[in-house]
Amino acid sequence: MVAQHLLRKLSTLALFLVTLHLPPLHAAQDYPPEVKNIVERRCMVCHGCYDAPCQLKLDAWEGLQRGASKDKVYDGTRLLTSHLTRLFVDAQTPEEWREKGFYPVVGNADVKQDVMYRMLALKQEHPLPKGERLPDSFDLSLDRDQQCPKSDEFDKYAADYPLWGMPYALPGLDTERQTKLMQWLEKGAPGVELAPPSAVQLQQIETWEQFFNGASAKQQLMSRYIYEHLFIANLYFSELNGNTGHYRLVRSRTAPGQPIDVIATRRPYESPGTEPFFYRLQMLRSTVVAKRHMPYALDAKRLQRWTELFLTPKYEVTELPSYDIKVAANPFVAFKELPQNSRYRFMLDEAQFTIMGYIKGPVCRGQIALNVIDDQFWVFFTDPDEERAQHTSEFLARESGELRLPNADGSLLVSLVEWRKYSKNQLRFLQAKTQFLNETVESSDTDVDLNLVWDGDGTNDNASLTVFRHSDTASVVKGLVGQQPKTAWLIDYSLLERIHYLLVAGFDVYGNVGHQLETRLYMDFLRMEGEQNFLFLLPKAERIALRDFWYRDASEDVKRFVLTDAMAFDRDTDINFDSTKPAKPQLLGMLQARIHGATADRYSVTDPALDKLSSISGIASSLMPQVAFMQVFGRGEEERVYTLIQNSAYANNAQIFKEEERRVPQEDTLTVAKGFIGAYPNAFFQVNAVELPKFVDAVMALTSEQDYAALVSRFGVRRNAPWFWQVSDRLHDHSERFYAREAGVFDLNRYENR
Repeated sequence: MVAQHLLRKLSTLALFLVTLHLPPLHAAQDYPPEVKNIVERRCMVCHGCYDAPCQLKLDAWEGLQRGASKDKVYDGTRLLTSHLTRLFVDAQTPEEWREKGFYPVVGNADVKQDVMYRMLALKQEHPLPKGERLPDSFDLSLDRDQQCPKSDEFDKYAADYPLWGMPYALPGLDTERQTKLMQWLEKGAPGVELAPPSAVQLQQIETWEQFFNGASAKQQLMSRYIYEHLFIANLYFSELNGNTGHYRLVRSRTAPGQPIDVIATRRPYESPGTEPFFYRLQMLRSTVVAKRHMPYALDAKRLQRWTELFLTPKYEVTELPSYDIKVAANPFVAFKELPQNSRYRFMLDEAQFTIMGYIKGPVCRGQIALNVIDDQFWVFFTDPDEERAQHTSEFLARESGELRLPNADGSLLVSLVEWRKYSKNQLRFLQAKTQFLNETVESSDTDVDLNLVWDGDGTNDNASLTVFRHSDTASVVKGLVGQQPKTAWLIDYSLLERIHYLLVAGFDVYGNVGHQLETRLYMDFLRMEGEQNFLFLLPKAERIALRDFWYRDASEDVKRFVLTDAMAFDRDTDINFDSTKPAKPQLLGMLQARIHGATADRYSVTDPALDKLSSISGIASSLMPQVAFMQVFGRGEEERVYTLIQNSAYANNAQIFKEEERRVPQEDTLTVAKGFIGAYPNAFFQVNAVELPKFVDAVMALTSEQDYAALVSRFGVRRNAPWFWQVSDRLHDHSERFYAREAGVFDLNRYENR
């Protein structure tokens, strides 16, 4: 028996070695080593992910072979849902991509007719003009018109835009890199076979695929829940030494041991079809880019934790939920038989990842998604107490109809009609929730105090988070970073689950304007609910006044979703406050002192000069870029890197449009953090350590755009600076050296020209 078992194991491993790393139709390819670093550091910095110009997604060799398209993925005005163009998912070969409207940029018989070859040559023939700024003829706006010339259109493009060679609006490649890249293109831009998983990686894959494909109803429901939450994760095996690559959890028509055949659906909760399917770990074949990188560790401890959460508890799954959209899109219905406390604990264990899905998922691009939140706010979570959780689970089951989320693509008119339904549902839910809280607190004699807030169980540093919005992108980090913010959220299980299913699992980046608007409007409700939960911890006498400050100039119709008489939480707080001082700063200070990891030591700045910079507010802050990476160097000193984050203040965030009219620049603040925060730097600064006080004084003295231009001339790195790429490379190197697990290629599409 032992010999037979061993033989079966060896046969399975051999089959994995031969087939698992291969996609269904052809061997996976990668850039040759001699050009990969060039493409990563000079091309992928603009051509990665959904928002790559002309959909020329160069973070994988297959993306180069796919080519470009004149259609945009991000289009907030389209009336019809767009066709899906996800690399490795919606088509597998260049021929299939041609059928979807993509045209080649390499591969012509005459390489000098290749679009990529000519773009690189055009930059060498017409380098960037010298000067303080690039001329206004360079369109650097986020939604600029994209030219996307085909091979037979390139002559006209070159004549009309001679300075628009690649890299666009950045210095050209140096002679050595240009030569290597052009010689490779002259050979037809060949790839090299991607190295397959090692034997130890295959053992890990086998272990996890066996876990995800268990036969019992409990196991199937658990795996479906985990998949719908981790489908965007970059999974890695943390117990293996070195860089073992990343994997995606996918649904496949083929069983473990066979080549993966991905089931492509718009959303992870849509039906995989009538045939049997399997959860598989698919090796990530793209370079990691910072704006989408969401690392998530798989190890023995994780396996044990999920077993304890989902398989050990005594409960019965009487029937697996259907994939009917009314069921599948509502997690409170689909997973009603999965213990609610287990679901909440699962998300809390990696709360940064859970919230990061909203930040780094496909919804993260564009203001229509992000102007619903403040530029900086702190996030806390309700304690997942076992006894209260059971009562909450029963309450959510009763109220599941009121928790229906947007899930379909409709017209703009339909979306506005649907929004009215959602608003009524949300009001009814909040009223029921407030009544439930009043009854629960009264019946259980529960104190309304700091014990209601999760402290990370004393060991988990996911218990408090800081979210930074950078205009049309955002970041989320562990701990409470920066000055005390204007607002804070207290998130409970139902709110955390709805955020995920609204903005991650349920959001379709290819959807029409109706779907995108509906999502944005619904997120208003979720933000206000999180803020209301936080207000409940404050003295009753201060709640309304603080709410009104948060929602200055907002309509009473908006405010009714936060602390109206119909939703009044009657119980006053049991937290002891100094009545002579405002309560909110006291509460935030108490939470920062109590919660594990809240001090965010990783981002702490110890230099007195930079501490001074962290305390400024007002006009000087408003003139700084949204995200700037600052390199501090000096003779005999090790290079240090900091991030400067400009936090814009608004009277309220309850409106989609007229954002500039709601700006309150005198309330802007600046956050200074050690290391990197943000994937889209808007500026680079280089400061000699001895001149750091002068840099700080110059920032604090800013009063105009002319002052900022002078600051950049002295300490900044402009787009046309001859040393631009040297600084970019140094910052990438620093990130990979000190923050290897989360490091990825930065995106330079938003680099400023000021």
